[in-house]
Order: sequence, then structure tokens, then C-alpha cells
Amino acid sequence: MVWGYSLTKRFTAASHLVLGFALGIAPSAAWIALTGTLTPAPMILTGAVLCWVAGFDIIYACQDVDFDRAAGLHSLPAKLGLGRALALSTFLHFLAFLGLAAFGWSAGLGWGYAAALAPVGVLLIAQHRMVRPDDLSRVNAAFFTTNGAISLLLLVGTGIDLLLKFR
Repeated sequence: MVWGYSLTKRFTAASHLVLGFALGIAPSAAWIALTGTLTPAPMILTGAVLCWVAGFDIIYACQDVDFDRAAGLHSLPAKLGLGRALALSTFLHFLAFLGLAAFGWSAGLGWGYAAALAPVGVLLIAQHRMVRPDDLSRVNAAFFTTNGAISLLLLVGTGIDLLLKFR
């Protein structure tokens, strides 16, 4: 699936969604491997991860817009322009946040996850304040730093809830 992402850049600007799906199917695959079933919770998480990854991949692709156009590669920033692509990224991250909240509820997670989710929302907002169509100088901080922090927050929040649940 991840290999397909690079290939899709040759024919569709939806390649960011392909990458999101390629990474997003991991929670559902792991859930099936561990439980032998597929319930709504991992499918919701798959959707949330798809939106999160597609959103941050659009941000990262903004710095390659000139190269993508010159090389005939397809990306949403190259197709829509930086402003509209960043607006779409913001919308995808809004959907990702809603999906993460819905996952926590559907998976029966508690206060640890909820406590982690609040700063995740703040970081998603901060990510979009760092990057503007006329200033891409903080793309790396928006892409690497905030997404790394988001990942760790979700891991710790989920871990706390699971530790408390299985004590």
C-alpha cells in the first residue's frame, strides 16, 4: 500500500489520501490480528489516521509544489494552490480530531485518553498556524515536531487507560 503512494503521484492529486489509507489500515489490521474481529472502533481509528496523515502530507507537499508541477507529478498543493490545499489540510485535521474522539468513546477509553486528546487538538491547530501560503519556513516543525508530539500523546493517553483497565 505504501509503495502505491509514490505511484499515485503520477496520475492523481488524491495521492495524499492513498498514503493516509496505507498508514490508516494498520490499526484495523492489528485489531483483526489480536481479536480475530473487526469492530467499529478500529474502523473509526483507521478513518482518523487516514485524515491525519493526508492532512500532514498535504502540508509537507507544499514545499514541493514547484517541483511537482515541473515534473508533472500530482499533489493537492500543485493542483489547488497553497491556500486551498492548506485549507483542505485543516479540514482533514478537523475530521481526524473528531475521529480520534469518536475512537476513544467507541473503544471505551477513559480520562487518560481524553486528557491526551485535548493537547492533540491544540497541536493540530498550532500546526496550521505555523504554515501559511506565503511562509513555508516552518513546514518541518509543523510536520515533524507536532506530529511526533501528537503520536506520543496518544500513546501515553491510551497506555494510561489500558494500564488502569487491566490492573
